[in-house]
This record gives sequence, structure tokens and C-alpha cells, in this order.
Amino acid sequence: MGKLLVLAIIGILAALFVERVVRIRHKLYTSQERKQIQPANCHLIEGIETGSEDIDILPNGLAFISTGLRYPGMVSFAPDKHGEILLVDVNEEVPKPIALRISRGFDLESFNPHGISKYIDEKDDTVYLFVVNHPHSITTVELFKFQEKENALLHLKTIQHELLHSVNDIVAVGPDSFYATNDYYFLNKIGKNAELFLGLAWTNVVYYSPKEVKEVAAGFLMANGITMSLDNRYVYVADVLDQSIHVFEKYANWSLSPVKVLQVNTYLDNLCLDPITGDIWSGCHMDANKIMNYDPENPPGSEVIRVQNILSENPLLTRVYINNGSVLQASSVACVHYGRFLVGTVFHKAVYCDLD
Repeated sequence: MGKLLVLAIIGILAALFVERVVRIRHKLYTSQERKQIQPANCHLIEGIETGSEDIDILPNGLAFISTGLRYPGMVSFAPDKHGEILLVDVNEEVPKPIALRISRGFDLESFNPHGISKYIDEKDDTVYLFVVNHPHSITTVELFKFQEKENALLHLKTIQHELLHSVNDIVAVGPDSFYATNDYYFLNKIGKNAELFLGLAWTNVVYYSPKEVKEVAAGFLMANGITMSLDNRYVYVADVLDQSIHVFEKYANWSLSPVKVLQVNTYLDNLCLDPITGDIWSGCHMDANKIMNYDPENPPGSEVIRVQNILSENPLLTRVYINNGSVLQASSVACVHYGRFLVGTVFHKAVYCDLD
């Protein structure tokens, strides 16, 4: 009887393993061929050459951009250069990036910025910037105070926690609290990677505050971008491998309850909201395999989608920008500000476009 039970368990695990392999391979090697879409007025942002992985825009049009991300096993055009946070004024006719100075004492040499999120304190309009960082292939979240007059970031503290083991993106909900998505990329323990691959553990969403840290959502193939609705009632999470946006209702205790899932038929990355309409914007990858196996002769393209009325029975998905990689490679984010949108990339350039 014992041997039969052991054999049954082995059979179940083998089936899970095969299903996991087949499912992930299908997701990774499925590419999309789309007709190019080029808005009338799109231009490269001069001075960004090593990525613009995430973008967050203040109400006055100043945009924070993380650049210089180094992913394990992924191409970097400046592997020996540390990352930076750039500032771009979207209101300028020709936006130009400025590298923000970071206060003394912060380890710049190992700075490897990933997802970012702003928080504006209504009491005094102080702007806090949360930055996912991967120094030495671990995960931290760095909290900065933005000093606009000095074009600088004052480093306040470094946040680490065992539940924040491989953070991809973040959305701030207070001056010292946030939701974060965990993915696979920066897990450096073989056991954890094996569990994820076998389907025994899944990528998730974690709520962090100094008083409480907890998992609030799970079951994603690979959780990625995250943002919150304009009324702060809903949290939106991108599952890049499942090609879907998950909608959650946010409760007073910061727990999340699933509402719906929208399939988008593309590998969406970071999420941004239109500050007026609440539409969801995302930079997407049409071919995930080209991201991981970079070929300069056949580079990954870029795609931007907009989702309107996601809470309705019939959300409207529009493909706003599509390029085959000749201009922009590996788009990861798209954020809009009053008639203009910026598109950032994992390791390449960035563009700004005027909406029609």
C-alpha cells in the first residue's frame, strides 16, 4: 500500500512537471506578428541608451525613469555602468533626461533599479519615490525623498524582507507602504526556483508596511506590473506569461479580493494609468523569446496597449504603438500625460509620442 502511494505521488508530481514545462514553453515561444502602428509625432528621447524599464509621472509632468537595469541572462548595452533614476519634463517640446543626484552614503556602484512608484503626501506635497533595486542579485526596495530644486533624491532607507524575495514592480500606497509583485528573475536559491518551476509555488503580490507584511494574492504564472485605480478601490496586476490583467478589490485591511481577469494576447509588462480617464497603459513584448535570446539582427519589437473601462462587461483594448525593433526594442512601460505618452524599454531607448 505504501509503495502504491509513493508511486501515485511520483506520478502526480511528474504530471505537474510536464504540464508546467509545456505551459511555460508554449507561453515563451508564442510570438505575435502585427502590422506596425506609428503615431504621427513620435521621437526618440535623446540621451537614453541603456533602458528605461519603468516610468512614473508626477501631476506637473515631471517623469521619473529607471535606467540601466541588468537582468540575469539578459542583454545589457552598458553592463559595467550602474543604474540611475532620470528626470524628464514631459511638458517640454523636446524632453531631455537629467540624471538625478543621489545623496551620499547610498551605494551607487551596485544600484540596479527596476520598478518604481511615487507617493505624494497630501499633508505637505512631499514626493516619495520607491525604487525596486537588485544589488548583487538580491532584492531591496529603496525609499527616496524627491528634492525638485536640487534635482536630487535623498535616500531615506533600504527595505528588505523575506517575502520580498524577487520583486519586479511596486505601487506605493503610503509614505512607507506598498504592494509589490514577486517574479522569478532574481531568486538565487535553487530550491525556490525548482518549486516555482514545478508549480508548487507561484509568483505573488505582497503588501508591505513597517507594521505588517503579508501575501495578498497568488497563483500568477509571472506577476509583473502593478498599479491602482484612480479611486484607490482596485489593484491591477499584469501576469506577463499568462498575457492577462488581474483586477482585485482592495479592502480596508489591505487584503485583495479577485474581481476579474482580462486576456490581452500580448506579453504585457509594467502598468500605468491615465491620470484623467483611468485607462490602463502598458508596454508589451510581442516575442518573449527574443528578449531572452537577443539577436541584434532580429531584435525584439515594441508594443503599447491601452485598456479602457476594464471594470465593465466589455473593456476596450486598443493597440496604440507597434514597432518591429527598428526604432524601439523590448518595450516595458507606457505612461500618458495630457496628450503625450512615453514608452520605455528593458534595455534599449525611449520614445515620446503625441496622441492624435
